[in-house]
Amino acid sequence: MGQFTSKRDGLVPRVCFSANEEGPSRYFPHHFNASSRQQDGNLQIPPTIVVSDVDASASESRGSSMDLRRSSFYSTLDLVPQLENYASTLPHQKPRGRPSLEALRKAFDEAEAGMEVTKTTTDSVSSLVTDSGHEESQGPQEKAPVRFGWVTGVMMRCMLNIWGVILFLRLSWIVSQAGILLTCLIILMSVTVTSVTALSISAIATNGRVISGGAYFMISRSLGPEIGGPIGMVFSFANALACALNTVGFAEVVRDLMQEFGVVMVDSVNDVRIVGVITVTVLLFISLAGMEWESKAQILFFTVLMVSFSNYFVGTFIPPSVEKQAQGVFGYNSEIFMANLKPDWRGLGNDFFQMFAIFFPSAIGILSGANISGDLKDPATAIPKGTLMAILWTTFSYLAISVTVGSCVIRDASGNISDILTGNITDDCVGTGCNLGWNFTECIESQSCTYGLANNSKVLGQVSGFYYLITAGVFAASLSSALGFLVSAPKVFQCLCRDKIYPYIGVFAKGYGKNDEPLRAYILCYIIAMAFILIGNLNIIAALISNFFLCSYSLINFSCFHASITNSPGWRPSFHYYSKWTALFGAVISVVLMFLLTWWAALVTFSIIFFLFGYVNYNKPKVNWGSSVQAGTYNMALSYSVSLSGVEDHVKNFRPQCLVLTGPPNQRPALVDFVGSFTKHISLMICGDIITEQDRQTRALDATDWLVKWMNKRKVRSFYTPFTAHSLRGGARHLLQASGLGKLKPNTLVLGFKTNWRDSSPESIEDYINTIYDTFDSNFCLCILRMMDGLDIFDQFDGEVNHSFEPDKVVDNDDQQSPERVSVDNISDKSDSDQIKTVFQNDQGKKTIDVYWIADDGGLTLLVPYLLTRRKRWHSSKVRVFIVGDEQNMEEGRNEMIALLKRFRLDFNDVIVMTDSEKRPHAKNLSRFVDSVAPFRLHDEQQDGVSVEDLRQSAPWKISDKEFEAFKLKSERKVRLNEIIRRNSQHAALVLVSLPVPQGDCPRALYMAWLDTLTCGLHCPAVLIRGNQQNVLTFYCQ
Repeated sequence: MGQFTSKRDGLVPRVCFSANEEGPSRYFPHHFNASSRQQDGNLQIPPTIVVSDVDASASESRGSSMDLRRSSFYSTLDLVPQLENYASTLPHQKPRGRPSLEALRKAFDEAEAGMEVTKTTTDSVSSLVTDSGHEESQGPQEKAPVRFGWVTGVMMRCMLNIWGVILFLRLSWIVSQAGILLTCLIILMSVTVTSVTALSISAIATNGRVISGGAYFMISRSLGPEIGGPIGMVFSFANALACALNTVGFAEVVRDLMQEFGVVMVDSVNDVRIVGVITVTVLLFISLAGMEWESKAQILFFTVLMVSFSNYFVGTFIPPSVEKQAQGVFGYNSEIFMANLKPDWRGLGNDFFQMFAIFFPSAIGILSGANISGDLKDPATAIPKGTLMAILWTTFSYLAISVTVGSCVIRDASGNISDILTGNITDDCVGTGCNLGWNFTECIESQSCTYGLANNSKVLGQVSGFYYLITAGVFAASLSSALGFLVSAPKVFQCLCRDKIYPYIGVFAKGYGKNDEPLRAYILCYIIAMAFILIGNLNIIAALISNFFLCSYSLINFSCFHASITNSPGWRPSFHYYSKWTALFGAVISVVLMFLLTWWAALVTFSIIFFLFGYVNYNKPKVNWGSSVQAGTYNMALSYSVSLSGVEDHVKNFRPQCLVLTGPPNQRPALVDFVGSFTKHISLMICGDIITEQDRQTRALDATDWLVKWMNKRKVRSFYTPFTAHSLRGGARHLLQASGLGKLKPNTLVLGFKTNWRDSSPESIEDYINTIYDTFDSNFCLCILRMMDGLDIFDQFDGEVNHSFEPDKVVDNDDQQSPERVSVDNISDKSDSDQIKTVFQNDQGKKTIDVYWIADDGGLTLLVPYLLTRRKRWHSSKVRVFIVGDEQNMEEGRNEMIALLKRFRLDFNDVIVMTDSEKRPHAKNLSRFVDSVAPFRLHDEQQDGVSVEDLRQSAPWKISDKEFEAFKLKSERKVRLNEIIRRNSQHAALVLVSLPVPQGDCPRALYMAWLDTLTCGLHCPAVLIRGNQQNVLTFYCQ
């Protein structure tokens, strides 16, 4: 598919334009004429692009094997709206070739434009051309798949599944118990639930194309895989069990019929098993024969049921014989109607809800049509129309049978002809039969009556014109339901398997034949059904099945409600006769009914659903169906963000919301992991990637997508924001101002230390230092992370490393990618090697976190290590706080700091006072510092005859001798502090040092040397940190 060369003759398709007065323009690649105006100078006719795999003359006679695409009158590239451009939204569909904005904006001359039209349209139409040609060539050999309309595909199937054995064997008994009025109420209550669900199904089914999968497809695409996956599994299993139940119902009727004729194969139990296994095997062969044969079988069953119903209603008008009257059948009679109008509860535990529980399973067949949605001609039309019509006609039939049987048959009869009254003597006569000439008092008082509504389940056969036609109706109802469930379960399960939500079931996703029949799933369903026919406790399973279906109804209704309440622009069902509130009512009432019918089965159902939900939620399958959950999440996030904007900031709620200048995050995983260690589940983190113009040219188009996937795989809760700028400083300034939303804006900038500053250009150093200046000018907090080996791990893209931050040298690593340019596809395939482990992912054990709180910055220097210790990997680490003091007041200073930490409720008890911080540093260390700054000094006092101004003009970034002397004391203090840090923190897990705030007259190179000096010589990560001089800690409760 999608190849241009014809498989039949090897011809290359031709794309043609020509201009004439009689038809649209055609384009020939060798003879392009862009002026397609008519001779009279009227408006230009937009050309039609003809793509065919034959020559022009042949293509005219074969319109079915070509694709016509008309361009708009804006441009020959700009196409008019066409259906195939939107087919990419369907599963497993290749996107069509709509020209990109870049292609539309590029200026071509007329010939180049013509070639671009050819190029643009080739990909988009090639698959269509190949498909049409393939269909023509394969047409004589293979027929088109069988597709059903709304009558045979939906309405008939739903009616057959709703008409079950309950109609023939239990409805008359329910009438005897609940009476005609309450029976009608039970029917109407059941219909209310199913009708509301049908409306929800109709709305979901008409909101876009519905493929195979039925209820599972609707729920999963509406509520996502977390809810859809469990329902798909449970619903498929419920259909398989329902097939077993209906097969057993058929087998029991056959056994009873055999016993009437004195035929017994083994015994009553094994006879049911034998007949059940044979029956389900025959149904399997019908299913394997294909949907066409299955449909023919359903039509046969439907015909038998129609004949059976006709036989019943005709029988109600036939005057009953004496034998029938002895069995309680008297025809239409007002006295019988009035007597059966009210309930007569008999037996232990029989009440209204018990009758409802018995009747409701007969209404669970409304999804039969939706379950084969993949085999329907137009699911969006067939499902609403067929389902609602099926509910209408089956409701009418249930009500009609309830009223007619309650008007013709009394509750109790003996079946004994001798009980007829010979005179007008009715003394001591009990029951409705007394006024009809029969005395059934003896069997009523002894409760030994074997006939009548309350005692005989075969009343409909006795009322009918011919008894065995009702038996045939029972056969048709049970077999059609069993066959419907046997077809539905594999179809739903196949769709579930193809979505790859659960492991080890993908083998059942394969389809065969023109209808994509799930033969393997058929076999699985057959095995499950046969197993429960042979060994299952079907009374318990029946309760579970009702709850499984009710759970599906509840979620379908909730899907409709949730999609409506989220106001997603994508929720546009063409079926308008629904309400989100009725859908919510249907969802709630379905859950209530689950517990009213069988509370323990409801608990089992929810336990299974929650277990399967937990599995899917833990594994997070990589699917994106545009569910209403996504829309709801967006609405909630938007609502909370807007409401949060109206709340003033409070120090108790301060969180370090970090803008991290990572570049491509996968190149600096240590920087990402460090910030993620104290922001995950706590505060905002944004990874900013500043891309220069030259980097933009070499950047992969889908780099953003796979970098986000990289962070998700690493379980980093962060946003990724690429930004194109001319320089580091320019990009950082824009990110500082524009990143974030409302109160969800960064307040802390985090960047890596520039370890290659000595070898960098003066412009690069100035860019870096100015970024720090801009951070403080923006009233941001600042963190600078320095690793002993640098931050860059590997170079995925040529030129994408932000050299203003890190050295060009790549740290050796076994998992390192090759320095050559790696495509996004290769990177995504090698995701394991891409996820390099850093020190921040290790368990730190009982190592220390050393905090050198040199300057009071508002408390950020203490807050960050506290947040780190809340994480599992850092929980056992001990925080040590180093402060500046003198020997005379050392204990007093320590006690004051301990008291302050306790008032902050920080469990930092180890406070160390640095009393020797004012001492002069060692000469060796001071000399090392002077040597590091030497390349950046002017040495103006050593050069005679040259003014400082002249040297400044040639090297404005260098440090004059006067400036070096002015800041000499501060430089010595930095060197001395580094000596103290190296002495005390050689074995620490992390060192945090207060960052000195640069003064405006401080040379950039000198300030860079200070930062280098403070953190050099350490064997652990070091963080230079500075708050914005505003409190982030408080010991007040308000």
